[in-house]
Amino acid sequence: MDKIHAVYNSRFNYLNEIKISPLSRAYTFSDSVYEVVPFCNSNLIAFESHIDRLEKSCDALNLSLDTKKTSGEIIDLISRSKLIDGYVYYQVSRGIDPIRSHIFDESLTTETFGYVVDHTFKSQKLKVMICDDLRWQRCDIKSTSLLGNVLSMNEARNHGCDEVIMHKNNLITEGGASNIFFANNDTVFTPSLSNNILPGITRELLINEIKNLGIKIVEGNFELKELETAHSIWLTSSTKGLAQVTEVINLETKVVEDHNLFKKCEQIFFKKFLSGS
Repeated sequence: MDKIHAVYNSRFNYLNEIKISPLSRAYTFSDSVYEVVPFCNSNLIAFESHIDRLEKSCDALNLSLDTKKTSGEIIDLISRSKLIDGYVYYQVSRGIDPIRSHIFDESLTTETFGYVVDHTFKSQKLKVMICDDLRWQRCDIKSTSLLGNVLSMNEARNHGCDEVIMHKNNLITEGGASNIFFANNDTVFTPSLSNNILPGITRELLINEIKNLGIKIVEGNFELKELETAHSIWLTSSTKGLAQVTEVINLETKVVEDHNLFKKCEQIFFKKFLSGS
């Protein structure tokens, strides 16, 4: 693998050369947030929306963020990498403690870290597993505290699955690293935003495009049984784009592979954001 371009506290280097203190609060407490910013055909996808969401995550944790500097570093990383398609991972933590302490010192200096990697945006077909939503109650914050996701997704992998669909008290929330959509007849459905659901950028982009084309979309609270009768299910994220679910291993479903409504949504998204036209 070629050397990965990275930045730590505004100093650019290769990823393998960057050293971070074990007393970083990102390491000891997950006292940090992050963003994944995709680019395709050398074009940043919804860049301002990603920066805005990162700023909101920082505000929720009372973290200081220089959005102008962060934006510049992300653009600089992409430029240095000379990559055409890929994404930037960018993380903001509260800083480095003199010694581990739950109560942080107000004088800590914000710690930032990012890197850029190659990524191919392509159609995907996913095998998924239904699981309980084990996560904390502020999933609307894009926190690095992802242990619930990690446990569930690795359990799913042990069953030959690519992803999970989570539920809390039988209400669908989201995927392990994605938002969920499903379709019945001529209508698209997706869970409403709440503290249990991250406001996905790809989710927002797709909803806007669907509405612009006059396709009916309903946001609401949906039980698992809604998936049993769904004609199509798909997951969205900054790196997946739109990925259709072809099998749910622990739920009886009637999904149709390459359902016409999914294909229409996929084509809409690809043409608008990934074609470079």
